[in-house]
Amino acid sequence: MPVLLFLIDTSASMNQRTHLGTSYLDIAKGAVETFMKLRGRDPASRGDRYMLVNYEDVPFGIKAGWKESHATFMTELRNLQAAGLTSIGTSLRTAFDLLNLNRLVTGIDNYGQGRNPFFLEPAIIIAITDGNKLTSGGGVQDELHLPLTTPLPGSELTKEPFRWDQRLFALVLRIAGNASVEPEPLGGVPPDDSPITPMCEVTGGRSYSVFSQRMLNQCLESLVQKIQSGVVINFEKTGPDPPPLEGETSSQTPSSTSCPPRRSGRGLIYVRPNPKTGVPIGHWPIPEAFWPDQNSPTLPPRSAHPHVRFSCLDSEPMVIDKVPFDKYELEPSPLTQFILERKSPHTCWQVFVCNSAKYSDLGQPFGYLKASTALNCVNLFVMPYNYPVLLPLLDDLIKVHKFKPTIKWRQSFENYLKTMPPYYIGSLRKALRIMGAPNLLADNMEYGLSYSVVSYLKKLSQQSKMEYDRLITLIGTKQPPEAGIKVRWRGGGVSLAQRRDFIQQLLSLSADAQAPPMELNPKEFQGFQLALPNKALKPQSFRNPYDIPRSQLLDQLSRMRRNLLNTGVCTLRGQDSDQLHSVPIAQMGNYQDFLKAAPQPLRDADPEQPKRLHTFGNPFKLDKKGMMIDEADEFVTGPQNKGKRPGDSSNMTGGGPKRRRCMSPLVRLGRAYTPPVTPPASPRPAGGATHTHLSYRNLNQGRSSPRRSGSPADVRLYIYRYIYISVCLSREIHECLSVPDYEKIFLLLKQIQGTLDTQLIFLQNIIKEAARYAVFLLQVHLKLRRHD
Repeated sequence: MPVLLFLIDTSASMNQRTHLGTSYLDIAKGAVETFMKLRGRDPASRGDRYMLVNYEDVPFGIKAGWKESHATFMTELRNLQAAGLTSIGTSLRTAFDLLNLNRLVTGIDNYGQGRNPFFLEPAIIIAITDGNKLTSGGGVQDELHLPLTTPLPGSELTKEPFRWDQRLFALVLRIAGNASVEPEPLGGVPPDDSPITPMCEVTGGRSYSVFSQRMLNQCLESLVQKIQSGVVINFEKTGPDPPPLEGETSSQTPSSTSCPPRRSGRGLIYVRPNPKTGVPIGHWPIPEAFWPDQNSPTLPPRSAHPHVRFSCLDSEPMVIDKVPFDKYELEPSPLTQFILERKSPHTCWQVFVCNSAKYSDLGQPFGYLKASTALNCVNLFVMPYNYPVLLPLLDDLIKVHKFKPTIKWRQSFENYLKTMPPYYIGSLRKALRIMGAPNLLADNMEYGLSYSVVSYLKKLSQQSKMEYDRLITLIGTKQPPEAGIKVRWRGGGVSLAQRRDFIQQLLSLSADAQAPPMELNPKEFQGFQLALPNKALKPQSFRNPYDIPRSQLLDQLSRMRRNLLNTGVCTLRGQDSDQLHSVPIAQMGNYQDFLKAAPQPLRDADPEQPKRLHTFGNPFKLDKKGMMIDEADEFVTGPQNKGKRPGDSSNMTGGGPKRRRCMSPLVRLGRAYTPPVTPPASPRPAGGATHTHLSYRNLNQGRSSPRRSGSPADVRLYIYRYIYISVCLSREIHECLSVPDYEKIFLLLKQIQGTLDTQLIFLQNIIKEAARYAVFLLQVHLKLRRHD
């Protein structure tokens, strides 16, 4: 999970304009967004963590740290303003302390027990600045100096403020204010000569001198490629130069091969994660530059980058089955190019760490540098400490003794353990367990750290955890506005007004002026403060003429004239309508501050009333999920199809009960219904009149008005009665077409409650429905005859 920390220069010089029409700060913000888009194309970017630091003091300068989300990062990035000094040294120290805040808690550095390349937290700091002079409260500085004091616990254990998995890259903006006529040079981007460049090189990074937008995009693409999981090691050559290869003469040797490798140089070794777990896996550490002492109460400070010495004497690479080793690829450099041009993949150069052994200054070899078989890269093999002695012993144990060591073998193995640093015991025990010989090392062997050192490291871990929690709570707080600038007395010096030559010059300029008194007190203005302009106060250009900029005097005069001569308004307004709705471009997208300043909305007058949804088209739409449904309306809960007749068979969905059409306008409730099973009817005799009167009589006996009783059963019976009357009336109307007999129709109409007009409307609707049904039957017969 790489950490990408952006250090943005927010000094006042970042407000300068370029020929593109934007300021340096705007270009820096755009560069960060472009970098994030380019990085987002890589699938490995899902685990990236972004941080943002500017040039303000701690903790106000930390805009996004360990806990802030991506949305907070983008919001703070857009709200950055250029106002302040170029205190890049203090800000760099803040950035390093923020990255190192959690390392003692997790135990990544593993102080006093070797350096494990597979325990890492890769971080890249990208500083974007204009490369101007370094200014601070004490004056202008020519060189970059980082503060020596820091509140970070355990900082004294490392000489430098950074770690070996942290690199610094700087984008120095040199875009001119006027467009250049000369063509832009093609090729790579040169490094800058600003004071931040040496700091970049020390950490294993570099600086870029950006002169155009094209070069900036080129630098961003290069930085995306620099995001690699690895650590920086300082390689140094020891001993004589490498001998020439066999069969080569001085004329056949390439020019680069004839030159010996550089004495020293920093190089990055790639630590690849395990494809299954996504976490790097390793076995052996890089030894410390000191022999651990059991009686030492403290640990000596280590350098951020381990100093690894390599011998140019060719030796054979040693690898034994079942004995684990670590393999790391080196970043391309002049050293790797020299090794590859020798074209000797079957030889290697041993590597050492000075003062790692007990009785040797150079130490014993812990690995070797070797070119790959395909001669496309150089690898660093990390083996057990003093592997030329241990590997033959383990080979004899496996092949000769068959894991049954003899007394002589044990003596040789114990002699080797005396020359091995004690912190290798844990790694060696794991390797022996993998081999199948877990009982060769005793369980009571000590690791080499004294009790006081172990207690001190635990104490530092607890303090780091407390400092981490404290800083996390302070991130996001705004810096309180300054009341004013204090006037400081430069004590000891003679005031300018007390100098004799200064008074004489004043007298020579104005002969009539009186000489100032000689007894001026230089401490007269001590304790005074110069007031600062309050940015929160808006200028009152209609009341205070001093708030009007010189370039806007004529425009303001026309506004005031128009405001004064406006007869449609009774009172004078304090602002013009155009000025009232004018917002600077930099503040147009700042919605968060507007929402924070907006007044709180009033509470609802009736909280129980369902809230209205913010929908397009109908602002009065209600949320019907929480509304109550009456028992009598249970039959309308099914889905309805709009645009179709209620009685149409195509309106039915699934296997639900069929719907019957209510033909009476008195009982039509405007909704569909599902009637229960119809009560059985008695068989009809031939005359039909007796059955009709009997049915009407039985129906009248159970009649009950729903207005007296509002139960669902009474309402349902009321609906069924009018449906039955409608069906009987429809049948009698069809019979009257052949035999005119209207007595039955009048008897049925008497069952309808209401006036004569109500009964007439009821009868007219039934006649229309009967006619529609007759037309429907006629259409069906015509279709059948057409098919025949």
